[in-house]
Amino acid sequence: MEEKKVVLGIKEKPRPAQWLLLSIQHLFAMFGATVLVPALTGMSPAVALISSGIGTLVFIAITKGKVPSYLGSSFAFINPIIAVKALELDPASGVGMGSFLVGSFLVGVTYSVVALIITKAGTKWLMKLLPPVVVGPVIMVIGLGLSATAVNMSTNNPAGDYDLTYVIVGLVTLTITVLTAIFTRGFLSVIPVLVGIVGGYIFSIILGIVNLQPVIDAKWIQLPPFEIPFVHYTPSFTWRIFLMMVPVAIVPIAEHIGHQLVLSKVVNKDLIKDPGLDRSMLGDGVATMIAASIGGPPVTTYGENIGVLAITRAFSIYLFVGAAIFAILFGFCGKIAALLTTIPTPVMGGVSILLFGIIASSGLRMLVENKVDFSRKRNLIISSVILVIGIGGAAIHIGKMFSLEGMALASIIGVVLNQVLPGKQVVDFDEMFKD
Repeated sequence: MEEKKVVLGIKEKPRPAQWLLLSIQHLFAMFGATVLVPALTGMSPAVALISSGIGTLVFIAITKGKVPSYLGSSFAFINPIIAVKALELDPASGVGMGSFLVGSFLVGVTYSVVALIITKAGTKWLMKLLPPVVVGPVIMVIGLGLSATAVNMSTNNPAGDYDLTYVIVGLVTLTITVLTAIFTRGFLSVIPVLVGIVGGYIFSIILGIVNLQPVIDAKWIQLPPFEIPFVHYTPSFTWRIFLMMVPVAIVPIAEHIGHQLVLSKVVNKDLIKDPGLDRSMLGDGVATMIAASIGGPPVTTYGENIGVLAITRAFSIYLFVGAAIFAILFGFCGKIAALLTTIPTPVMGGVSILLFGIIASSGLRMLVENKVDFSRKRNLIISSVILVIGIGGAAIHIGKMFSLEGMALASIIGVVLNQVLPGKQVVDFDEMFKD
């Protein structure tokens, strides 16, 4: 089969009009998912946009402009952030305000440490630590663990009562998203979440459940509600926060490696070797630390934008620079920030039903594609324990300062079980993350 022609090479500078349109296209591809994470966790969508833009620019600099990727909000940390923020409101927990950002910063440090180890020891140790039988069930835990949140958002009003109007809005939003994903082609098929949010929002306006007054009152240029350490809060370290958030980094790390392998195939360059997995992982780490330092969620490379690259065959790094700059400008636009806050809860709930289900299904897909044999008791035990502990909310509490629970506990136990149970199989790195 003849290979499709490359429209723009990685280092090729596009024409002004081409640069503008293709950059906005990448902005749209990441927009829905990036603002959904802060919307679910009570963070600022405007700050999330700015941190994603800055993080992307930093990532491009660290990878020497050789990896065309956009960094957006990571879904893996939704539940941990919600859990930590709940502890912040409990005086008896011993958890200080802003601890979720401290945890996010430590996640970025973890990425950076992994990058350093890769520099010194290569990548084979990751194969042994993160095989599909561990990563697949942990990814499923992320999606299934968030399922109740999506359903509640789609069915209950702000008072916590069942509301048929909310149910209808959630179902209409979900339907629009599904139809866009299934029946459209080209670029629209890459942004079904954004289309679903826009469609659900318009339907909500028709039903009269959207208050546009905040948009009218907002200024065009407005400083977002940054949360800066030692200015807005005093950061404090506790092992409890460390154990609630850092072990979850296992999933984005595996996701990052998979994205780099797929992206290498799309652009027909071995990005694992040049600029190197250590550099791209370090880019993720530094970007996440910067995001945490201004009040944004942890970031990760986005598969949505890789999909856009595969469709357009325009690989220019300048397009991602443009998208990042637009994201930063949008974050400082008060009316856009206000508009994002007026999106009704059932609209976000409707798209979340699909998104969280896809996350869970992608974990199952990893198990199927890598032919994990569940007739082997070893594999059955590892996956079963991870699923029940992660979804069931199991926890280990020692005093007030030490706590290991939910997804973090499931991730650690999965890694340990894989190391200690007999019959461990070495998986080929490329096959493990095959697209």
